[in-house]
Amino acid sequence: MSNFVGDETAPFFGFLGAAAALVFSCMGAAYGTTQSGVGVASMGVMRPELVMKSIVPVVMAGVLGIYGLIIAVIISTGINPKTKSYYLFDGYAHLSSRLACGLAGLSAGMAIGIVGDAGVRANEQQPKLFVGMILILIFAEALALYGLIVGIILSSRAGQSRLE
Repeated sequence: MSNFVGDETAPFFGFLGAAAALVFSCMGAAYGTTQSGVGVASMGVMRPELVMKSIVPVVMAGVLGIYGLIIAVIISTGINPKTKSYYLFDGYAHLSSRLACGLAGLSAGMAIGIVGDAGVRANEQQPKLFVGMILILIFAEALALYGLIVGIILSSRAGQSRLE
């Protein structure tokens, strides 16, 4: 006889959410890094002095994976059904919070990749466009940050399914 408390399938959804947050955020980071890196490499052939200045989109894309890691690790520590009841409501709350963070990271990565590629190539031709590119990248990065904030808010709802 197990001393499991709560719904036995609920942790599946919680852990599935942890995997989804990390996978989708890392997919966004990988896409953004790849696209921006292609633009930096292309631009670096003609203007190698601008390579270090144009590495900003690659760094911003890499941060997206960290958002998924944060929400996956921190919230996964709260899934321990042997010590505290863990019901389907809790599993769904964790799944939705992590999907919000992961999919927002994926979208932000796609935006950063496209803007980073076009931005560094345009910066090669006209260096005055650098500030505009950085502003657009900041707004794209904010999308992932919104997903992280919503994910934290949603995950805080876990544990409120029943009074104990």
